Amino acid sequence: MTSLSGRALRLTVYIGEDDTWHHKPLFSEIVHRAHAAGLAGASVFRGIEGFGASSRIHTSRLLSLSEDLPVAVVVVDTEERVRAFLPQLDELVGEGLVTLEECEVVRYVGRAGGRQDTDPKGEKSL
Repeated sequence: MTSLSGRALRLTVYIGEDDTWHHKPLFSEIVHRAHAAGLAGASVFRGIEGFGASSRIHTSRLLSLSEDLPVAVVVVDTEERVRAFLPQLDELVGEGLVTLEECEVVRYVGRAGGRQDTDPKGEKSL
């Protein structure tokens, strides 16, 4: 498990839900590459409405199925690790927005021993 505390860098990639990389969702490719690069973690957030450089508003409020909603992929890790990952984004992201922000990690704790859940007494549950 990766250890992380103190000063860090938050990388956010804003893209469209329909963006792809070799017939695979782009957000999924970014997450898998971040994992392969050993970054501390990555999360994908789906927006309900937004617009970008094209000035076209994308929304989930229409009666028909919404198309190409905004998606944000967020990665937090040390500055060194995040900056080392940026060249991969240059290859992947043709349209979108990539931002970097300094942040402070207050708490970063994973589950001990894998993905098993524990009850309030600390005993493993099935």
